[in-house]
Formats: sequence, structure tokens, C-alpha cells
Amino acid sequence: MTRLSKFRTVAHSAAKALELNPLMVGAGVATAGLVVYSMYPSSYPPNGLSPIVKGCPAWIKAGCGNDEYIFDGTRPDGGRVNATFPADKCPDKMPDLSKHSNVMADVLRKDPSIYDKLKDKKTSMGVTLAKCMKTGVDNPGHPMITTVGLVAGDEESYTLFKDLFDPVIDIRHKGHPAYAKHYTDLDWNKLSKTRIDPTCDENGQCKYTLTSRVRTGRSVRGMRLPPSCTFEERRELERVIVKGLMNLKGELKGDYFPLHGSKSYGPKPNGMTEAKENHLRSKGNLFQEPDSTLLLSSGCGRHWPDARGVFHNNAENFFVWVNEEDHMRIISMQKGDGIKEIFQRFATACNECQKVLEAEGYGFMHNDHLGYILTCPSNLGTGLRAGAMVKLPLLSARKDFRDICSGMGLQARGTAGVDSASKGGTWDISNADRLGKSEVQLVNVFIEGVAQYIKWEQMLEKGQSIDHLVPKTKK
Repeated sequence: MTRLSKFRTVAHSAAKALELNPLMVGAGVATAGLVVYSMYPSSYPPNGLSPIVKGCPAWIKAGCGNDEYIFDGTRPDGGRVNATFPADKCPDKMPDLSKHSNVMADVLRKDPSIYDKLKDKKTSMGVTLAKCMKTGVDNPGHPMITTVGLVAGDEESYTLFKDLFDPVIDIRHKGHPAYAKHYTDLDWNKLSKTRIDPTCDENGQCKYTLTSRVRTGRSVRGMRLPPSCTFEERRELERVIVKGLMNLKGELKGDYFPLHGSKSYGPKPNGMTEAKENHLRSKGNLFQEPDSTLLLSSGCGRHWPDARGVFHNNAENFFVWVNEEDHMRIISMQKGDGIKEIFQRFATACNECQKVLEAEGYGFMHNDHLGYILTCPSNLGTGLRAGAMVKLPLLSARKDFRDICSGMGLQARGTAGVDSASKGGTWDISNADRLGKSEVQLVNVFIEGVAQYIKWEQMLEKGQSIDHLVPKTKK
């Protein structure tokens, strides 16, 4: 259960007492479709906090209103929060980054003149360098874990502040210089025909592979990204994205469920039920609430939970998260190893959503250098992660298991995500790269790699050595 969920019981009675009438809210929509702030009471964003978050600790509430996240104090668990870097304008002097463990800090420590060159610049949509840097300055990180430390506030951030973004991107993606090109390819007919797990039956029951999935993000051109978007922009994004999703047909047909407590969507004026939210969370299909300083400092918690939600098809094997860390997070999944079917569903949905957006005068952010534009530089390019939960108790017991994965262009995560532990030898195996290779290339790396892992696991079960087969790793 997340921190916000723990405080939901406390806030529930307040939410009932302060429940808003969606018709009254709708009356505040101007001709251009923008909400007039004065039409909203102080008990709901943008003028106040939603009842959903009013029972949360002060360090969380500070990032869920209309203002940028500023908090200097202690969490209930004793952890220190020092999130005081301004988002509107950089200080004249570069902040002390000597103890920070992120790529942004590494780049600026090496060349502080970048800060001086960019600190007073602002995009045409009003995004400052301070906005992009804030989460990396507020969160020094752990010496053993290097984060990116930088987010984009809009599409132009990547060009106006390219003297900082380009070296960060090059380092994070292990080689993608400013002149490099990125290629997009969603043609599922080019996928490898190698069977990942030969033990799978027609119902997706397998000895090794539990579930497989493909996920990516998309951003709508002409709008600020989630760290910077306004209350009105987020609602317009929800409107146009959901319109596209509700037009999906066949196996993609489904329904949209705003987060519990959101007042933005007429057909469900109070959002999804708590029972529905708990169901999605229990299956891992509900995105993270803003209960970390990384998210809060980035600005992604503002106006929570308004205009955010989850679309899924009737079979619950296709999901779209709306207005999370990116405008859209698209996920296709199912039991077993049917990655071609999963990818085809995924690519079809991406193409159909783009058609509807273009009919509304929008489109996806994309260029030849960075591919699909997303909030975090780590997800640029394809933004794609093809992965599977795979049982590999013998192979993963090797001390060089993670090195083997790295050498094959893959990464291994525990069953609870990044930096978590494995349970019973089950690992979340996925492609490591995002930028510089196409979607088809990355999925094929995943297919061939996991198929090989399963072959090695079968050999180890028979007592056979695989030392002569695995990639040689550095000592």
C-alpha cells in the first residue's frame, strides 16, 4: 500500500462532505475550453488540495497543490527533505552539486559554464532551466545509484537547453551524440520468429515464463510535459487522449477510469471507486502516486489526482496510463511468451491513438534525433521496455548473472521493480536500451536473449555446464 493510500481512510469522510458537483465545475469552462480558476472552491485544485490528499503528511501535501514543490523538514519516518531549489528562476550562482549522484550533476561539475550560459533562458512555453534541474538538485541520491537528475518541461527544453541535455543523454544512453539519428520501426512482421519458451501451452501456461509485456510512453505535441503543464492543459490532455482511446475497436475496446477523487471526467465525476483502484493496484496496473521527493520535486504531483486515470480493454491485457510522468504510458501484456501478439496489439493502439490526436489538431512529440520525446531523458527514443517475468533459479544463481544480462543488451530487475530482490529465482528481464535502436530491434534483442536464458536454464537442470557458452564478462 502506498503512502497516499494509507491516508485515504482518514480523508474519505472529508471527501464525501466536500464532494463537488461536476455540472458546477463544467460551468466554469470558457469558450476555448479552459477552466476559470475562480469557479473552483478552495477544497479542490487548482485553488486548494483535493480531500484525497488532505490527510497526507505535510511533505507530500506540499507537492499536490498548484504551487511548485518547496519543503524543508522531516518525514514521519525521520528522513530529511530539503527540496528548496526554485523552479521559476535559477539562482545566479550554481548550487553545490559536490555530493550529488546523478548525471546532470556530473555534467555541470565538469563544465560549470553550461549553467551560466543557460540559467536565464526560458522556452516559449515558459519553462526554465531551474524547472528541468529541480528534481536533480533537491535529490542528491545515493552514491551507489546514479539517476538522471533532469527532466524536460516541454518539447523545446531539449533544444533550448541542449548544452546540458545532450551530454546527459549521451552519457545515460552510453553513446548518442548530438548528431546521432534515431529510427522508429513498429512493423511487427519484422519480429524474430524464435520461440521464447518452448514449454508454453496455448493458454499461456509455461514452466519458465509467467507473463510478458511491452510498454512505452507518448507525449502530445503542443502541450507542456507533466512537470510543467497547467491545470487546464492536463484536463485538455485527458479529454483528447480519452477521446482517442474510447474510439478503439475490437480487442482494444474498453473504458476509462479516472483516479479515485478526480472531478475531471463527466461520465465518472468522482473517479473510479476505491475497490477498482485497489484491484488495479493489486495487479500492478495502477501508476505510482506522488509519494517520493523525486516525483514531487519534478512537479508531477501538482493538482493530484485531477485529470489522471487508467484506460484498459475488456480483457485487461492492454492499459494506458493518462497524465502520469508522461502524457501517456501504453502497456500491452498477457500470460506466457506471446510477444508478437503483445507487440501487434501495442503498435496498433499507438497508431490508432495518433490518428485521433491528429484529427483533433494534435500529434505525438517526435524528431529524428531523439525519437519519441518523453519527460525523462532515460526514456527517449523508443521509450520501450519489452520484458517478461521469467523463472531462472539456476542461471540467476551465478555471480556473473547481471553481467551476462548487460553483455546481451538486457537488464534484470527483481519482482518488485528497479533495485528490488528476486523471489524464488524469478526475474523481470527486459531490454536495456531505449535510444539509438528501433522498437523492432529492441524487441528482437529481448526475444533472442530470453530464449537463450531458458535454454541455459534447461542445460543447468540437466547438470550440464554453460561456461563455454555465456558471454565473457570483465573480471
